[in-house]
Amino acid sequence: MPALTQLTPLGVASLALLAERPMHPYEMYQLLMARSEDRLLKVRPGTLYHAVGRLSEHGLVDAVGTDREGNRPERTTYEISQAGRRALTSRLEDMLAVPANEYPEFPLAIAEAHNLPRGQVLELLDRRLEALVVRLLDLEHGERVVTGRRIEKKYWIDLCYQQTLLRADIGWIRSFQEDLRTGRIGWESP
Repeated sequence: MPALTQLTPLGVASLALLAERPMHPYEMYQLLMARSEDRLLKVRPGTLYHAVGRLSEHGLVDAVGTDREGNRPERTTYEISQAGRRALTSRLEDMLAVPANEYPEFPLAIAEAHNLPRGQVLELLDRRLEALVVRLLDLEHGERVVTGRRIEKKYWIDLCYQQTLLRADIGWIRSFQEDLRTGRIGWESP
């Protein structure tokens, strides 16, 4: 059976959940939502079922049983295989150790912002700041919720990381705006 060339983010999340315990995809979806992991990756029940199916086709997860509750359709429970554990470990090692240029749009927008008038750039950055502050407040609220529920920090450490990045973005944008306002950065209007 051919191996996956690289696990998708949803594949990584699926294997990580099954490393905790055997589950059926709908239970996996509910757990992802309960942990608010949809802030990290795009997930819908249908895409999760498809991802688990692909993992199964590649021998990374094994079906360990089916059950049915009432009139509901049968649910297949999966567990991670040894090959799945190796694939998960390998992919996490790469993701943690090797920086990847994911080509976000904002650095390109900043690099080309000189094509817009200074006032417009300042106004657009104000709008961006408002959105970033709202996102930061949401993450801070999320942290209060998970700490209140006494969920182990290892399951939400990304909240701390994302907050740190957002604070850095907010600080950099404010500094850049100050440089634009004071003329420390020359800006010719197109």
